[in-house]
Amino acid sequence: MADEKESAGNTLTMDGINPQNLVRVTFLPEGKTVEFEHGKLPYQEHGKPESILDVALNFGINLDHACGGNCACTTCHVVVKKGKEGLSELEDDEADRLDGAADLQLESRLGCQVQITKPCDIVVEIPSWNRNYVSATH
Repeated sequence: MADEKESAGNTLTMDGINPQNLVRVTFLPEGKTVEFEHGKLPYQEHGKPESILDVALNFGINLDHACGGNCACTTCHVVVKKGKEGLSELEDDEADRLDGAADLQLESRLGCQVQITKPCDIVVEIPSWNRNYVSATH
């Protein structure tokens, strides 16, 4: 996990962030917010680097990913509530996989595929049917 410190409330922040490169991601419904410097997040080997899944793994947030983050399932399905301008474009493989996702919404993305492309403030929701708080570590 990233070297982090607890900030006020429900926010986890990596040490030594340049404010101009700040990325803030809030995971709903937990309301847990994490902060890190864009381009400096240690890669956790699941999903694409600086993907929503990578961020979740770095900060100990449970986002299921049965396929190991390889775009082969939809268990890391999230809904982007804010900040889509700071995220990568939907690619064909992700779009094809999302076609089979439960409760597909206009702003649905796969956490393993959607990457943070610039400093920004993002809010994602993990759908209630997709929250597995007792999941084994992948």
